[in-house]
Amino acid sequence: MTQPFPAFVEIEGAPSCGVLFVCDHACNALPAEYGDLGLPPEQLARHIAWDIGAADMTRALARRFGAPAVLSTFSRILIDPNRGEDDPTLVRRLYDGAIVPGNSCIDADEVERRRARFFRPYRQAVLARIAAMTAAGRAPAVVSIHSFTPCMQGVARPWEIGFLWDRDDRLARPLIDAFRAAGVPTGDNQPYDGALEGDTIDATATALGLANVLVETRQDLIATREGAEVWAGRLGDALAPALTRPEVGEVRRYGSRAHDRHRRDA
Repeated sequence: MTQPFPAFVEIEGAPSCGVLFVCDHACNALPAEYGDLGLPPEQLARHIAWDIGAADMTRALARRFGAPAVLSTFSRILIDPNRGEDDPTLVRRLYDGAIVPGNSCIDADEVERRRARFFRPYRQAVLARIAAMTAAGRAPAVVSIHSFTPCMQGVARPWEIGFLWDRDDRLARPLIDAFRAAGVPTGDNQPYDGALEGDTIDATATALGLANVLVETRQDLIATREGAEVWAGRLGDALAPALTRPEVGEVRRYGSRAHDRHRRDA
C-alpha cells in the first residue's frame, strides 16, 4: 500500500530550549499524483521549487540548540506554505520566467484540495509545536530559515544574509547588528520586506505575540551541506546571545497592523 505523502517532517528537541526553527521551502519534492507538474528536472532544481540550502541550515541549527524544528516536505510550486491562504501567489502559474503547466488550469476546488492536504497540516504542525513548547513553560522565539538567489532579474544582490521582520524587531535587530559588526553584507528587510500578511511568521509567531525573525541566506553560500553548516554556525553564534535577551522571552500584544506599520517605518 502506498503511504500518504506527508506535509511536514519534525525534528525533536527540548521543549524548554526557547527557540523553534521552521523551514517553509525545505524541499522540491512533489506527491506522485502530481507528477512533475509539467516541469523538467532543471526547473525543479531551481529556486522556484525550493529554498536551496535552507533545510541543511535548519537541521544544523536544530542540532546546535537541541531545538525542535518543522520542515515542509513539498515543493512551493505545489502550494506555497509561506503565503496567506488567499494570497494570489499561493499557487503560481508563472514563476521567474517558468510556466508551470500543472498549475495553469487548476480551479478553486483544486487549490482548496492543496490547502487541506499540504498547506494547513504544515501550519498546524508549527502551531502545535509552539503550543507544546509554551505548555512546557517557555514560549519559544520562532526563527524561519530561507534562502535567496544571488541575482534577481539580472541585478546582483549584495547581501550575504538578510533578516526580515514586520511588527517586531527584538530578535532581528541584535542579529543585524552582530553580522554588520563582523563586516558581513547584511540586509535589514532585504532582499525582501518582512511585512507579508498571512505568511508563516505572521500567522504563528506574530499572532501569538512571540519574538521572531525570518532569515534569508544567499544560495551560492549554502548550496552545499558544508556551506550550509558553516553559515548555520555563524548564525548560531549570533543567535545564542540574542535569545538570552529578556525581551525576547516576552509575549507581546500588538496593536493594529496599520499602527504597528507606522511605528516600524518611522
